[in-house]
Amino acid sequence: MATLGLVGLGKMGGNMRTRIRNAGHTVVGYDRNPDLADVHSLQEMVDALPSPKIVWLMVPAGDPTLSTIMELGDLLGEGDVVIDGGNSKYTDDAENAAYLATKGIGFVDCGTSGGVWGLQNGYALMFGGSDADVAKVQWAFDALKPADTTDGCVHAGRTPGAGHFAKMVHNGIEYAMMQAYAEGWELLDKVDIVENVPEVFASWRTGTVVRSWLLDLLVDQLHADEHLDKIAGYAEDSGEGRWTVEAAIDNAVPMPAISASLFARFSSRQDDSPAMKAIAAMRNGFGGHAVRSE
Repeated sequence: MATLGLVGLGKMGGNMRTRIRNAGHTVVGYDRNPDLADVHSLQEMVDALPSPKIVWLMVPAGDPTLSTIMELGDLLGEGDVVIDGGNSKYTDDAENAAYLATKGIGFVDCGTSGGVWGLQNGYALMFGGSDADVAKVQWAFDALKPADTTDGCVHAGRTPGAGHFAKMVHNGIEYAMMQAYAEGWELLDKVDIVENVPEVFASWRTGTVVRSWLLDLLVDQLHADEHLDKIAGYAEDSGEGRWTVEAAIDNAVPMPAISASLFARFSSRQDDSPAMKAIAAMRNGFGGHAVRSE
């Protein structure tokens, strides 16, 4: 059995701690919220880990991740490994990996998907890093990925950022899929000829080419609130949709569906969009993201 430190014990991080422990391993968790944490500081967490020390980050992208990595750079030593499992921008990974390398510390970036259902179903993991660093942390990936399948866990590339780039594109595709479901729901809900919209969507869950987990989540939401009257037509964008479109522009890759779905979310901030009610409902279903009440 193995041990790692886990920084960030929110919706996903807390469930990941439980899933790894359920696999028989030890997790020493730290969070700024003392009610969630196992220890009182990063120093105390690091001191509790055997060598080579492995620390997995599940903190917000940008400055929170950067400041945590900078602090860990002074606490960890040669041969240790940091895993960034949050939604960092892939371009940040090269800088973080280079900084840790000056200390002899390895770095693995891991796009992590599974939302609030990952504890039960497992997480899809897309990671980037050297073969040597990945080998040190493979046991953690094995504990977190879906059971009884070889899918759901992939070494996306050896270049820092490969995992987060793959996860970024995944999220861009997710934007477009949700937008298509939402627009279809808005049309069905508006036209009187269809009398039972929730059951129409439910009928698509079996045997059709549009079945998916997102569809399952939307059906659950429609059964609870047929016209989504309790949800405001406002949907945030996490940033990864923007980064996907930016990367498409940088590489001259046409991306009309994903870019349109991103711009549609911007429109939700101007009007109470019916389609955005469905987007907000699905985001709440798979990730526990907050919704605004009507």
